[in-house]
Amino acid sequence: METKTVGLASDHAGFKLKQFVKGYLDSKGITYKDYGTYSEDSCNYAEFGHALANGVEDGEVCQGIGICGSGEGMAMTLNKHQGIRAGLAWIPEIAHLIRQHNDANVLVMPGRFIDNDTAAKIMDEFFATPFEGGRHLARVKSIPLS
Repeated sequence: METKTVGLASDHAGFKLKQFVKGYLDSKGITYKDYGTYSEDSCNYAEFGHALANGVEDGEVCQGIGICGSGEGMAMTLNKHQGIRAGLAWIPEIAHLIRQHNDANVLVMPGRFIDNDTAAKIMDEFFATPFEGGRHLARVKSIPLS
């Protein structure tokens, strides 16, 4: 796996899974930057999602992983940014497709609905799958509004 820095963000509902993700990334030799939250205290997912999105758009990190309870709020927040293509994955096959067909640069996972083993398989697939390009390239290029 190539050297890269991955950005991380979660809310309180995704905090425990984010802690697991850190260990997973450490085991793969992947560096990361944690944009918060830093505890299970109730918080606003949007604050941390915007910080992660800014990090990806600014090139501070190459990809990201966002986690909240359902994954939906984090995905909605991240996708407000023009340079972000965040995809919600709850099984490895979805992670494969969001990379292969959509060139997702942020993986979003639902912290309340997947276990650590599933999360590891999802991340394995996300990081191993290249963008296919071809017929998908024009579609991906048409996503940004500006």
